[in-house]
Amino acid sequence: MSGADVSDLQRFLAQDNTIYPQGLVTGYFGTLTKAAVSNFQARNGISNIGRVGPVTMAAINAQMGGGLVGSGPVIGPVFITTGNTGATMTWNTSGNSAAIIYYSTAPLAMTEASATTGVTIGGSSMLVHTDQRSTHAATLTGLLSNSTYYYVVYAKDASGNESITWPSTFRTTN
Repeated sequence: MSGADVSDLQRFLAQDNTIYPQGLVTGYFGTLTKAAVSNFQARNGISNIGRVGPVTMAAINAQMGGGLVGSGPVIGPVFITTGNTGATMTWNTSGNSAAIIYYSTAPLAMTEASATTGVTIGGSSMLVHTDQRSTHAATLTGLLSNSTYYYVVYAKDASGNESITWPSTFRTTN
């Protein structure tokens, strides 16, 4: 792989010489960049596979404040309204995509998988919709009152490009 996205990734990784000691910005994803991605994954508790999948991209985007987008649909801010035993979540994506919400009262376990198997996320899930759209809304019901929930939003476009938010929390009311 090569191009501007790889150069952006290399610039980000080069900010920490313990992750990318060579600091080369060549625009080519070779063995040095792969090693730097592996170092970044190890530092952030992500499966160390040396490629930038949805979980790694979410971690990079979170640390850059959304600066490095990647090839998947960009997931906008998630707005949440909570109640005693439910929560309504709304967000937009940069392009049409299907969506799933993963949630749990325990921190979510996310695993970057191989290039052919995508991402694995533990916890309960709610399929928001399978049709492709850019405006998304879902209501989670049957939640425990006065409880903290961890969640991520997963989006997949018609070309199979995936994106995921970095884990966040919300709390139901009494």
